[in-house]
Amino acid sequence: MADLKRRRRPHLVSTPVRKKGVVTIPQEIREQLDLQEGDQLVVAVEDGRIVLTPASVIPDDQAWFWSPAWQKKEAEVDQDLAQGERGEVFQDGEEFLQSLADEAGLDLGEIKRRADV
Repeated sequence: MADLKRRRRPHLVSTPVRKKGVVTIPQEIREQLDLQEGDQLVVAVEDGRIVLTPASVIPDDQAWFWSPAWQKKEAEVDQDLAQGERGEVFQDGEEFLQSLADEAGLDLGEIKRRADV
């Protein structure tokens, strides 16, 4: 009979269950899934297996708002408002759109024609 040594399965990673059910997710898996300390996981049992799924507390279509670049801009606006600065105020939507078109160097009439507005 062939030698029945335990075969190593390099594609499988095991981790012990510690006191109070604590499990450490191996670093290579945390890196692959971009898991950070404090991230939430959904825990489920499927076909007799424990399944951990990263939970997105912020819907994916709103994640842009929480990006560092956007949050920096939000902080700048908050600071400006705290100093009493209001920014530019427009009387109506048309005036606002014209301002955007001027800033971009575009013709508002042409934009409206192309957009069928």
